[in-house]
Amino acid sequence: MNKQLEDLKAIREMMEKSSKFTSINGLSLVFAGIIAIIGGWFANSLLNYKREVISIWPLLIDAIIVLTLSAGIIALFCWRKSQKKHQPFFNNVTWRAAYHFLVPLVAGGLFSLLLLLRGNVAIVAASTLIFYGLALTNASKFTFSEIHLLGICEVIIGLLAAIFSYHGILFWIIGFGVCHIIFGIIMYLKYDVNNHKLK
Repeated sequence: MNKQLEDLKAIREMMEKSSKFTSINGLSLVFAGIIAIIGGWFANSLLNYKREVISIWPLLIDAIIVLTLSAGIIALFCWRKSQKKHQPFFNNVTWRAAYHFLVPLVAGGLFSLLLLLRGNVAIVAASTLIFYGLALTNASKFTFSEIHLLGICEVIIGLLAAIFSYHGILFWIIGFGVCHIIFGIIMYLKYDVNNHKLK
């Protein structure tokens, strides 16, 4: 009976490896959330400091730095986890997940950039949250179910940011910062700590 259960577990793991990207590390989401909070705090300070004339370039640079650092940390942690699990980081599942994630993300990024260039700063936070949430839900079929839930949360927070547009930075911090930290801790405890204990 035990051998049958072990065989079923092994088959399940093989199927999961071939159909899902399981190298996401919860801690990487936590660090990305912390970076987002720092970036959001800086953007909020900048807006409060220069209420009369707001230049889009410091905000744009801030967003690029946050995006680059967050993406870099997530990629590094995912690569390290895939190495520990003796799995290839780049495979068909990785590329499919990346494609489904990047299409709405790039579209949202370009749309948000156009909003910035046209001076529609108030709804940039909402648009980035909504498109990011759609990107997560779109790619979630190739990874953990928590990513789908995170995406839904991002969309809801983005819609709230659109309604209460004057508090866009606050919702941006909640969505990209607090939500990433919460889901990162949940995923770390569920997939990283538990798996480590089982080994």
